[in-house]
Amino acid sequence: MKLNRVNSFLWIPIFSFIIITGVSDECTAFLSRCETGELIAVTSVNVILEVLHRLLMIEAVRKELVQPPNIVKKISKHPEKLKQLNEYYANTEKIKDMGIQIQSLKFDTIVKSHTVRLSHGLMVNDSVIVASMQENAITFLATADKAFEKVAGIEVCRPNDVDL
Repeated sequence: MKLNRVNSFLWIPIFSFIIITGVSDECTAFLSRCETGELIAVTSVNVILEVLHRLLMIEAVRKELVQPPNIVKKISKHPEKLKQLNEYYANTEKIKDMGIQIQSLKFDTIVKSHTVRLSHGLMVNDSVIVASMQENAITFLATADKAFEKVAGIEVCRPNDVDL
């Protein structure tokens, strides 16, 4: 399904859209629809943690504190450089302002995600997203990640102007 055709309650692994907003007109428009309440979007705390992690790495590279590859390994050896990073957090705080509901993560969800991994061959965070969706009876997933297309019962809503 095309992202711009979504008219329902959906789950969003928000990091994909935050990172490519400004690059993708569809992702920007999608997040605007969430912000105005036209769409009800939900994500989980584990996704927010991944957003923090990725935005921190992007900021570290942008500020030329480290260079790829192995960003995490390099930056973690220099706490003084980590202390110079704060934009990633300010941007993460804006997620709630976007009208996206943030669900807590229960241990039972993590346990159920193992079955999802075994059934669909997903990575840990992806399987937790699917298990969370199943617990909340959400079938629409806004993502550019093709890994979710193999999961039965999930309708993947992809931006057409992004090719990851």
